Parts: sequence; structure tokens; C-alpha cells
Amino acid sequence: MSATAFSATLDAPRGAGGIALSVRGVSHVFRSKGRRVLALQETDLEVREQEFLTIVGPSGCGKSTLMNLIVGLFPPTSGQILLRGTPISGINRSIGYVTQADNLYPWRTLRQNVEFPLEIRGVPARQRRERAEALIQRVGLGGFGDAWPYELSGGMRQRANIIRTLAYDPDVILMDEPFGPLDAQTRLILQNQLLELWQSERKTVIFITHDLGEAVALADRVVVMSARPGRIKAVEEIPIPRPRNLFEIHADDRFRDAYKVLWASLEEEVRKGSEV
Repeated sequence: MSATAFSATLDAPRGAGGIALSVRGVSHVFRSKGRRVLALQETDLEVREQEFLTIVGPSGCGKSTLMNLIVGLFPPTSGQILLRGTPISGINRSIGYVTQADNLYPWRTLRQNVEFPLEIRGVPARQRRERAEALIQRVGLGGFGDAWPYELSGGMRQRANIIRTLAYDPDVILMDEPFGPLDAQTRLILQNQLLELWQSERKTVIFITHDLGEAVALADRVVVMSARPGRIKAVEEIPIPRPRNLFEIHADDRFRDAYKVLWASLEEEVRKGSEV
């Protein structure tokens, strides 16, 4: 699955247009080897249209489970999830999913990978190529369209993974630790590019990360989840105007203040999670 696209002017009100996604009283139980594991418990969350929402929490708190429920990979044990008021049942093509692994097809070039979602939707070849090429140029991969995935760096492959999702224009994009395996410098560059893309495309983005600094730098709001069974513990607005310069944002007092508030909420859950 796939991602989003960019520019740099943004004064429209954040989350304009109402609620894109509603999670209502969602709980989920996994059963394995006769054991019952409550992964999520009575989770409620509303995500605004065009919002960039980040989610943090200790390992095993159900962040990825929540994403899988939203995309429709399996139904919740109880509660419901609605996309613009309509309950989600099964895989929904209006929702794109970018995972930590790039999942590029090794037998396809970068351009062919980006074109793939359009190809299976029957988009004419010329339009597919134009859309793919525009996105490739936008994320700085011009000249690599004919390269095979093994010829690309990790950062380049993840950019391709993101624009492959963006290519078919989903309404909501889920991102599960997309920059997790990358080095710090590459992460920062891709974070900045992602925000530029989002500011251009204005999709609704839900982004999971273990990095609280990344969560604060990217988000309109940050959600803190509790240790398992996961639930929403806190939601914090980030009062930093856009566009943002991620290369300098850590020196902003508003960044530091938001980080302190969120860490105070997260630290207890991280300690609990390490004891599970």
C-alpha cells in the first residue's frame, strides 16, 4: 500500500471540514495458544479532516493493532470505526497504509512501483506515468525512475513507498513507523519532505512513532496511548504554526514545552510497558 504529496504554503485552518475518522469504544482481543490478550480497551478517538495526527506509546500498547483495525484488516472485538460517518468493514480503498518495510516489488522499477496502484485501477498508461513522474520529481528522486529497488538506499525506497500510496489519492493515510529503520540525518530530511508533501496534498494522516520528538515536530495533535491494554491516555494540541522548519524546531520554546507535557504523560506508560 502507499502515501502523500507536498508544497509550502499553509494558512488554512487545521482539520478544516469536520471529522474524517471516528474510533468509538473500540476494544480488541487476540487469542493465541489458548491465551486471551486484550490489546485495546474502550478506545475513543476522533481525527479531523486534513489533520496530521501522531500516536506514541510504549511497545506492545496496541498502536499497530489500532492501525490494522482502521484499515480494515480485521474487525474490532467491540466498538466501531467510521470513515466520514460510514462504518468500516473490510479493506477500504479510501485509506492508504505505509508500513515500516518499504514493500517495493523487486521485479518492478521505481516508476513501475509508483504506477502500480493506478495500474490496478485501470488508469491509462500516459496518466499513470505523468502522475508517477510528478511525484518522483517532488521527492527528489528524479533520474531514478528506471532504477530497481536493490539499487536504491533505504531512504530512497521509503520515499518511493510513500509516493506509491499518494499516487492513488487516498483520503486518509496511515503511517506505521515509516522512518524507524533510517539513520538520524535521513529521518530528518524525510520528515521535512513529508510535511512539505502533506502541506501540498492536505490528506488526513495518522502517524505512529516511538520517537516523541518526531511526534511533536510533525503533528497538529499528539495522542499518548497507555501500556497494554492500550487506551487513549492524553491528546495534546501542538501550538507551533506551519510551515515548520524541522531543522530548527527543537530550539523553539513551544516545542520544548509540548515535549515536556507529553513526556510527563508518556514516561509512566513506558515504565509500565517495560514491566509487562
